[in-house]
Amino acid sequence: MKVREVVRGVGAFLRETVGEAVAEVVLGVLACAVLAALVPAVVRSWSLSPVSTIAGAGLLSLLLAHGGWNTFREPGRSRARRGVAAAGTVGFAVAAGLAGFLVFYGTGCDCF
Repeated sequence: MKVREVVRGVGAFLRETVGEAVAEVVLGVLACAVLAALVPAVVRSWSLSPVSTIAGAGLLSLLLAHGGWNTFREPGRSRARRGVAAAGTVGFAVAAGLAGFLVFYGTGCDCF
C-alpha cells in the first residue's frame, strides 16, 4: 500500500511540475506576442509626436509606480513581496522622472 501512495504522490508532483512548466512557456509566448503587437503602435506614435510618446510613457510609469506603492504599503503583504513592490516602485518612479525630464528637454523648455 505504501508503494502505491508514493507512486501516486510522485505522479501528482510530476503532473503539477509539467503543468507549471507548460503554463510558464505559454505565458512567456503570450507576453512576447503582446510586446510585438505594441511595437508598431509605439513606432507610429513616435513618428507622429515623440514628445507625446515620452509623456505617455511617463504617465504610464507613474500609474505603475502608484500601484507598486499601494502594494508596498499594504500591511497584509509578506516581506518578500514588499521588497519586490518597493523595487518596482523605485524603477517606475525613476522612469517617470526621466520621461518628464525628456518631455521638457524635447520641447526646448529652458526650465532646467
